[in-house]
Amino acid sequence: MRRRHVLKAAIAAAYVPAAPSIVRAATNGVTDTEIRIGSTAAYSGPASAYGAIGRAHTATWQWFNDQGGVNGRKVKFLSYDDAYTPSKSIEQVRRLVEEDEVACLCNTLGTAANSSFLKYVNQKKVPDLFVGSGADKFQDPKTWPWTIGWQPSYRVEAQIFAKYALKEKPGAKIGILYQNDDFGKDYLAGFRDVLKDRYDQMVTAVSYEVTDATVDSQAITLQQAKVDVLLSAATPKFAAQIIRKLYDMAWKPLHMLTNVSSSVGAVIEPAGPEKAIGLVCNTYYKDPSDPRWKDDAGIKLWREIMLKYLPGADLNDAFYVYGAGAVLTMIPVLKQCGNDFSRENLMKQATNLKNVEVPTLLPGIRVNTSPTNYHTIGQVQMMRWSGKSWDLFGDVLSGEPT
Repeated sequence: MRRRHVLKAAIAAAYVPAAPSIVRAATNGVTDTEIRIGSTAAYSGPASAYGAIGRAHTATWQWFNDQGGVNGRKVKFLSYDDAYTPSKSIEQVRRLVEEDEVACLCNTLGTAANSSFLKYVNQKKVPDLFVGSGADKFQDPKTWPWTIGWQPSYRVEAQIFAKYALKEKPGAKIGILYQNDDFGKDYLAGFRDVLKDRYDQMVTAVSYEVTDATVDSQAITLQQAKVDVLLSAATPKFAAQIIRKLYDMAWKPLHMLTNVSSSVGAVIEPAGPEKAIGLVCNTYYKDPSDPRWKDDAGIKLWREIMLKYLPGADLNDAFYVYGAGAVLTMIPVLKQCGNDFSRENLMKQATNLKNVEVPTLLPGIRVNTSPTNYHTIGQVQMMRWSGKSWDLFGDVLSGEPT
């Protein structure tokens, strides 16, 4: 009991405000009392399950402000709905940059969304920090120096899945259901990295569009291809659909699911928990529905934030943990800035994080960045759905960043 209290106190201490110091001249989005930070999220549209992430951002920043903020400043957090539509994403980001004059962006959500304004924010030299996408291109400091990823690369995740599939079912025919955009295509690239010249012979890949009503026809195509291993590189709506469809077809390949759709509340429960038994996934943050974290100091802190600032939220929905985790990664950046919150220094500090322990991440996973390493989180652990919870297994794994 005493150890838990000590650990909880240590976590809280890591996020308390730094002492005020001499105020520098105001810069973009920064005054002597305020730092404006912006984001976009899918509060509506086909990926509205991700709206939980944006709501968790807001709640966690409110908590941070009530702790005193940083250097006498509170964060004014502005989060706009882009409905998971790229044309609206660029419109909202222009609004944040040109009208709201934010100091930086934080955890803007979605591969297509971030792709729409990637060139814009880099031309404007606005830090887009800890992007809410694992697409490899957001972790490329040479090409896009003002954009840094947060979660593990989709391509690296796919490499880990490919190696797992080869170990569990050597020589198996592999099927990949993928979203027809940069998000989905990174999984094809990761499997090709591992399988190399065997890829075309071993893999049947079938795509879907985010505007599709269902993926039923894709499931039938993959079954007819007689695949033994299936990777579903799908966002929550379609992930729940493919889980249900496989069950209804009485088809039982080794089924692997990308971690962006691992939420129990947003995916497994809508699909039917009994229909997902045996499903393999991976994660890098703690699942709030897993009893093992009941007394964990990091999840206790997260739960306190949710209960106070977002009452009524589904505490089984891991997307709320994801959103809070991104903000809890951003807070050390603000603290490292001292009293210089210029865009240049925000970017500098975001790319100089050393062994940062974010309380919502799995034990053993640390945040490390550098001017040449934009893979903020580079590790995952495998897990399997038991019917009631995700059960972690194996060691913390790393891929091979490209």
